[in-house]
Amino acid sequence: MCGFVGYTHVELNNDVEIIRKMTDAISHRGPDSDGIYSDENLSLGFRRLSIIDLTEVGKQPMFNENEDIVLVFNGEVYNYQSIREELIAKGHIFHSHTDSEVILHGYEEYGVDILNRLRGMFAFSIWDMRLKKLFIARDYFGIKPLYYTRNTTDGSLIFGSEIKSFLEHPKFIKVLNKNALRPYLTFQYSSMDETFFEGVFKLKPAHYMIYENNTIDIVPYWHNTFNIVEGDLKQNIEQIKQIMKESVEYHKISDVKVGSFLSGGIDSSYITALLKPNKTFSVGFEEYEAMFNETKLAGELSDLLGIENHKQILTADECFDALPVIQYHMDEPQSNPSSVPLYFLAKLASEHVTVVLSGEGADEIFGGYPWYQNSPAIDAYEKIPFGIRKGLSKLAKGLPKNKLTNFVVKGGLPVEEKFIGEAKVFDEKDAMAVLKPDYRKGPSVRSITQKVYDQVKDKDDLTKMQYLDLHLWLPGDILLKADKMSMAHSIELRVPFLDRKVMEFASKLPSNQRVNHENTKIALRMAANEILPEAWAKRPKLGFPVPIKYWMKEEKYYNIIKSEFESPETAEFFDQSLLMQYLDAHYGGTKNYARYIWTVYVFLVWHRQFFIER
Repeated sequence: MCGFVGYTHVELNNDVEIIRKMTDAISHRGPDSDGIYSDENLSLGFRRLSIIDLTEVGKQPMFNENEDIVLVFNGEVYNYQSIREELIAKGHIFHSHTDSEVILHGYEEYGVDILNRLRGMFAFSIWDMRLKKLFIARDYFGIKPLYYTRNTTDGSLIFGSEIKSFLEHPKFIKVLNKNALRPYLTFQYSSMDETFFEGVFKLKPAHYMIYENNTIDIVPYWHNTFNIVEGDLKQNIEQIKQIMKESVEYHKISDVKVGSFLSGGIDSSYITALLKPNKTFSVGFEEYEAMFNETKLAGELSDLLGIENHKQILTADECFDALPVIQYHMDEPQSNPSSVPLYFLAKLASEHVTVVLSGEGADEIFGGYPWYQNSPAIDAYEKIPFGIRKGLSKLAKGLPKNKLTNFVVKGGLPVEEKFIGEAKVFDEKDAMAVLKPDYRKGPSVRSITQKVYDQVKDKDDLTKMQYLDLHLWLPGDILLKADKMSMAHSIELRVPFLDRKVMEFASKLPSNQRVNHENTKIALRMAANEILPEAWAKRPKLGFPVPIKYWMKEEKYYNIIKSEFESPETAEFFDQSLLMQYLDAHYGGTKNYARYIWTVYVFLVWHRQFFIER
């Protein structure tokens, strides 16, 4: 786990001072060592967190034998040893035992096709001096971040692991992307390819970029879709057990200490039971133990497995105080409340280990979210012809809102119109009402989701929802905060559920082995039940709940948010009187506007970090 940054030269030639400043901006991603490479065409900077082969020969930028190809790489390739043996048999000479060198020689041997041989999480850049060609790639799921821009005064290309490093380049044009705010209010994260910085883009998961002759070509190399195969449940359970055991074995390869994050849910519990680390880590919240504290469950499971559990109980003061630095590390505003405890969880783990395994991805590929379940009432209602339900839905929209009219409205909508992913904060009408006119021009939520839905037109509703979450919610929210919050404390977070081979199997599971009326992740739960106590295998999904709605009813935090809402900077973006209506109604207990308030507040904290104080 590391970080890198680079840029092509147009007017700046071989400027070592610039690339060093850019590299220093991401020193938290790699505190163990740094390195730079610069020639007349491009500069590369690297920060290393030593995980595999801790010796000096593992340093980056890394060169091939002829020193005409150079690599910077962030991530881990778990099957690197078998690829290494294959490349040695073909005559390649290795100077280290790193997975980095496997990618380098793999590119020499296979070109861009090396991507289809890798099993892991990665973002890397290879500069081929022979061909004057830059090859940049991102892993299958988007576990590792990768940004790029040509929004520079000289047209140069800048790329790297974090946007904050771009700010150190004298030719970078820092401008707020006005179109990003509208969809953010609904999604709670940056949902477009273009980021909150105008002209800065995320390279999509499972895509690579070729930069050659001053042109950019972006190409997909893998599709993580669903191709259902009817199969016996018992056989599939056995397959899950085998493939998850294998994935965890791969993910624990390390030359440094490995632990695991542990909540009370099935996903992290299953990973922990398979890994059996020496230490697990958990956090909860002071004063809200009954509702927002899974440390007791984590401690109980750790005791059952004979593992040492470390826990921390967080206060509201700690969380509010840390929010500016959290948003700084996120690079873009992200109002998922779970980012806050994750930041402290990573900090706790960093005091004991350098690598942690976690349970992200299980819900998206095995079907774990409550949204994916239809109630028996919905199933019965959906037996009525769609045309009739659609007509009733239109009628119900004009009636006062209540449980019945909401039921009828949703029952007459296709999944593409009622599901936008696991996060939905602002209703779009409310988002448009609270925004100033200049910030209402961003894309609609439907225009963003429809591009993804169009790729799975022939699939069932469950598969469509999972596919949407795999391509928006997972890389845009879940994996981004996992990377940024762990890297803020210089630890590597690994996600065994998001393994290429695991996905290829999970994609074949029939819908009724993923979700039914009674439960979610059906086949996975049954597999986990083989090594977990039944209470853990059957426990419903809790997420990572945070007591923000209670904090906002306390005078201290009400006043903190009020001060921000009434600031001159806020007037640029929002209708301040409407924001105060939300805040006062929530404080007074007449409405629950916690997510509306938090999402706006987080954006303002982020904006202050990047556009006022820096």
